Formats: sequence, C-alpha cells, structure tokens
Amino acid sequence: MQRLVEAGYACEAASVVTDGEESVAAGIRRALDAGARVIITTGGTGVGPRDRTPEATHTVIDREIPGLAELLRREGAASTPMAALSRGIVGVVDGPGSVIANLPGSTRGATEGLETLLPLLPHVLDQLTGGDH
Repeated sequence: MQRLVEAGYACEAASVVTDGEESVAAGIRRALDAGARVIITTGGTGVGPRDRTPEATHTVIDREIPGLAELLRREGAASTPMAALSRGIVGVVDGPGSVIANLPGSTRGATEGLETLLPLLPHVLDQLTGGDH
C-alpha cells in the first residue's frame, strides 16, 4: 500500500480475507462499494487447492485485460521461473471504472508486479472514464 500512496493513490486500510472464492469476491465487492478504482489482490493465484483468487475476480469483473496479466507473468519470470505458475488475472469493472489486478502472494512477487502495473494504471483509469487513446 505504501507504494500506491507514493504513486499518488489514496488507499484505505488493507483488507485481509480468508482463502476461497466467495470470501475474496466479497472483499472485492466491498472495495468497489467503497469507491475503489484500483484493487490489488495478493495471494491465491497459484495452483494450490485453496488458490481461488482468479475465479473470484472473474465473478466481479466485466472484462479481462489479458495483456496485463501476461506482462505480469513475463516480468515476474525474469526473477523466478515460478511466475509462470501464476494464474492471476487483471480486469475492469465498467460501472465505477475500476481495475482489479491479482498479484502473487510472495512479497517479492507482489512488489515487482505492482511496479510493473504502476506506469500503466493512469492510462487504464483514464480509458475507463472515456479518455482518448
């Protein structure tokens, strides 16, 4: 969160939810209801039995941005081949004009993923509110 604040985003306190599709989806919906335009999840993107964050995110988003998820995996793979195991997605919710990104649960993976996303977020948010290409 500190890095998002440094980049100029107002951040509420982090929300911690239990593993599972329903709890993660409910947490994302609460953030949307509170007016969040950028929602970053960490963890639950692997292949373990409780890793259901991408499935939860799919229930909330209107459209996926596969290129951003691919970019996150590609950039992560420069640090560790384990990045290829991430099933994280990035998508948008049209109504409020919000973007949701699933980052890995490891501190390093989440930090690197956020650094990859930060330069692109202003353009995504602008596009969601009708900005020019």
